[in-house]
Amino acid sequence: MIDKKMIIADVLKKDQKSAAVFFEMGMFCVGCPSASGESIEDACKVHGINADELVDKLNAFFAGV
Repeated sequence: MIDKKMIIADVLKKDQKSAAVFFEMGMFCVGCPSASGESIEDACKVHGINADELVDKLNAFFAGV
């Protein structure tokens, strides 16, 4: 299960295809150095994105929905 405290790079390590979910939400920072140390929540604050919505979409992705 993904939560907003997780580091972006850790999510991508689970499945690199999850990058598409980040892209869909307007988070194109998955390849930047900050992604290896920044939580989903912190990145969402910087980019003005709803962290709960992103986490819900990521969990749906990993659940195969």
